[in-house]
Amino acid sequence: MRPVPVGSRHLVGLIGADIGPSLTPPLHEREAERLGLGYAYERIDLTALGLAPERIGALLGTVRDLGFSGVNVTHPCKQLAVAHLDDLSPDAAALGAVNTVVFRDGRASGHNTDLPAFQRNFVRGLPDVDTGHVVVVGAGGAGAAVAHAALGLGVGRIVIVDTRHEHAEALAAALRDRYGAERARVARADAIARELRAADGVIHATPAGMETHPGTAFPPDLLHAGLWVADVVYRPLETELLREARERGCRTLDGGGMAVFQAALSFALFTGVEPDVGRMLRHFATLTEPTAAALAAGPERG
Repeated sequence: MRPVPVGSRHLVGLIGADIGPSLTPPLHEREAERLGLGYAYERIDLTALGLAPERIGALLGTVRDLGFSGVNVTHPCKQLAVAHLDDLSPDAAALGAVNTVVFRDGRASGHNTDLPAFQRNFVRGLPDVDTGHVVVVGAGGAGAAVAHAALGLGVGRIVIVDTRHEHAEALAAALRDRYGAERARVARADAIARELRAADGVIHATPAGMETHPGTAFPPDLLHAGLWVADVVYRPLETELLREARERGCRTLDGGGMAVFQAALSFALFTGVEPDVGRMLRHFATLTEPTAAALAAGPERG
C-alpha cells in the first residue's frame, strides 16, 4: 500500500438517476476516514435535479471545474459519458462504457471498474460452477461489463438477451471481435425460455429488481435447479429474482460483493491509495440487511 500523503484531500461524487439509496458514498468516506484522508463524496442525482441523462457532458465539465478528483457514473450515463472524455482505459474502450472518471492534469480519463469487480465477486462467490453456456440479460453498461468479465474468466459462450435488440447485437459484435467469433451471439427476448433451458447459468444486468425498479426482467418461472443465477443489483441484496431462484434450488450470487470491489477499485483510482477491501466488505455488511454478513465471512479471492 502506498503511504497516505499528509493533508491529502479529495472531493468526489456519483452521477446517475435515483441514486439516493446508494451505499457507495459511505463506503468511500468510511475507508478514507480509516486511512486518514480528507474525503467528501457527493450524490449528483439526475432525477432530483430534473436533468436529462444527455446532460452528462455538461455535468462532467462542471465537477471538473469545481475541483473534483473524479466521479463515479452509473445508470443511465455509463455509455453516454464516453463521448465527453479525453481518454479511456483499455477495458472502458472495449466496453464503450465507464463507471469511473478521474480528473488529473487537466484531463478526464474514463475507467470501468465494473468488469474486474464482477470477476472478483464471481470467483469469490461461485468458484466451482459450470460456465460453458451463460445467458446475460441486459446489454447496457452493466451488461457489457459482466459479459466481457465472464468471457475474460473463461466462460465458453455468451448469449445476450435485451429487449433493445440493436443494443444486444452491438454488444455481441464487440465480444466476438475481442474474444472470438464463436464466443457470443444474440437471442431475442421472446426466446429466453429456450436459452435458459440450455444454459449453465444466467447473469442479470438490468435495473429490474432495484428498489426504484421492482420486479424481474424475465418470468422467474423460467428458472430451474440446473441454473446458477448472478445479479448485479445490490439494493436490495435479495432481489425478487434471487429469491425465486433460491426457491427453485439455484445457486445464487448477489451484487453486494461487486459493489464493494467496484468501490475499492474506484477509490484507488481517485486517491492513488489502495484501500483495505476486507474492511470495506465488513462495513458493507453493517450497512445492509443481515444477509450481507455472509460477504464478510468468506475468503477474498481474485
